[in-house]
Amino acid sequence: MEFLAFLLEKPEYQSGSELVDMPHKGGYRAHFEDDYDAYEDYDYDSGDDYGDELLEKDKTLHQGKDTKAVAKHEAAFIVWRCPICTYDNEDSLTACEMCGVLRNPLVKPSSRSHSSGDNVSTEKERSAPVESKLPARGADRCSGLPEDDSLVISRKKTSVASNSGTLNSSHSGSGKAKADVETKSTSDNLKKQKAPEKQDKGISNQLNLAVVGHVDSGKSTLSGRLLHLLGRISQKEMHKYAEEAKQHGKGSFAYAWALDESPEERERGITMTVGVAFLKSRKYDVVLLDSPGHRDLVPNMISGATQADAAILVIDGSIGSFEGGMDATRGQTREHAQLIRSFGVDQIIVVANKMDVVGYSEERYDAIKQKLGTFLRSCGYKDSSVTYIPASAMENQNLIEKPSDERLSWYEGPSILEAIDSIQLPARDYSKPLLMPICDVIKLNSQNQISACGKLETGAIRAGDKVLVLPSKERAKVHSLLRDSHPCNVARAGDNATIVLQGIDENHVTAGGVICHPDFPVKISSCLELKILVLDISTPILIGSQMEFHIHHAKTAARVSKIVSVLDPKTGNVTKKSPRCLLSKQNAIIELILDETVCVDEYSKCRALGRVFLRASGRTIAMGIVTHVTESEW
Repeated sequence: MEFLAFLLEKPEYQSGSELVDMPHKGGYRAHFEDDYDAYEDYDYDSGDDYGDELLEKDKTLHQGKDTKAVAKHEAAFIVWRCPICTYDNEDSLTACEMCGVLRNPLVKPSSRSHSSGDNVSTEKERSAPVESKLPARGADRCSGLPEDDSLVISRKKTSVASNSGTLNSSHSGSGKAKADVETKSTSDNLKKQKAPEKQDKGISNQLNLAVVGHVDSGKSTLSGRLLHLLGRISQKEMHKYAEEAKQHGKGSFAYAWALDESPEERERGITMTVGVAFLKSRKYDVVLLDSPGHRDLVPNMISGATQADAAILVIDGSIGSFEGGMDATRGQTREHAQLIRSFGVDQIIVVANKMDVVGYSEERYDAIKQKLGTFLRSCGYKDSSVTYIPASAMENQNLIEKPSDERLSWYEGPSILEAIDSIQLPARDYSKPLLMPICDVIKLNSQNQISACGKLETGAIRAGDKVLVLPSKERAKVHSLLRDSHPCNVARAGDNATIVLQGIDENHVTAGGVICHPDFPVKISSCLELKILVLDISTPILIGSQMEFHIHHAKTAARVSKIVSVLDPKTGNVTKKSPRCLLSKQNAIIELILDETVCVDEYSKCRALGRVFLRASGRTIAMGIVTHVTESEW
């Protein structure tokens, strides 16, 4: 981590310089301007003072200026507020710059006596299709350039004026009713329109793809080979990895070392933390989450792969290795498949790797497909959502192109890259307030800034926003953002991003915490009611049983305080109240008491903060959802 922080302070990582898109572990690069002044603590109570200062400047501008200059200056401060996300937009925009909601959707705007700058639509504009009213916004949203100062002043001045009651004062009566009608109409209209993110060139189609599977199945080698073939790793760097691996007597690990960066990982020859790398397919900007496969490192796999939208399940096709991964007690193929499904992932690519070892045998491939398919169906995967691909990462067969080896001529399906492009992105929730579980934290010493990394689950965020960091309950200001290791001005739900915070102590930002909107904090609790599915266990779960509790990127010790009931697996009805213990394959309602508080919410309200995993003795013993937060600090 210290090495990564050191790299972030180099000039080549500063704003305006070309960034090197190399894979990295657990964190995402943050950039800052080299000449940025030392930050002074942000005063959240100084809004009125700042407004007075702007008004004083406004008064000075009026003195000695002609009427046209004054009118032009005042026009720069005219904004309109989105009824959905409350973001203040420029008057020239016809749709919200943050969430894409139309300004006047299907509601004829009435004339207003005040100078709010609202433009009355012409009859021609009102009769035009709704899609044509969306503004054409280019890629400058992700250019990394600072915002126009006039836009920043415009939003701040409007906020101050709104708080003091001097702006839009004529809307105290009938204006509220009109706003309610417009808000309701806007919400209804959103359901009928195309997703705004697909119409905005500045928003990438980012796919978070977890690479999981049994230890030594070739996950890191497959990931490294894909990065090399797609140009994310240069030939010079690849030659360097090959020479280093050969010197350590691990020549076959050259591609894996592109992601396994730490000395311990390279010495042991296994992935220990989730490696993060970026590549571009024909359709998506892909975030590869290379997960550890060792059974002792499943907690690390949970913490990283919980961000996944889809997954690649890598199978070792050699004789005995596939069977070892499917072992009921020590096989990580089974456990990873179950965990990925519980993350909410329903699209999966099964890669039968190392098929060169068995001579690309079709019979071996069919046997793997049949046995694994039966197990995946029992986990809840649909056959139509599972793609099987025979491949060899070492021999570059079936990775980004059709196989060239004649021994694979019997296979007529897609390559791995084609299968990635066939994945359908899950729905993104932009309308809800900001929510980002923190996966990793990097301290930037020279600028008194903190980089928080993770996937935005809902809402959006942009540079300059104020956010709430939990569970410390401290506020901070967003200095800058990175997405796909590139600077940008805005990040939305589904994006894997780095948020550079300032005005907050480093001890108040921790992995496992949450960054959210200041007006919409999430719950913090240590007493929860869960609905769980008990997996294959040898020891029954009793009242008082100790276990590890995992939720998004947080984990803590916990104990069972009460077993409420056992449920029917098909109907969900209560079959037995207050049982003495829980056995394998049972569905139940239990209550847990955690040793430490965590950021949590009911699954029905927020899926990302409502999925839980229970582990004991190095194994996952149950998984489920939060049905009720018994006690909350908010």
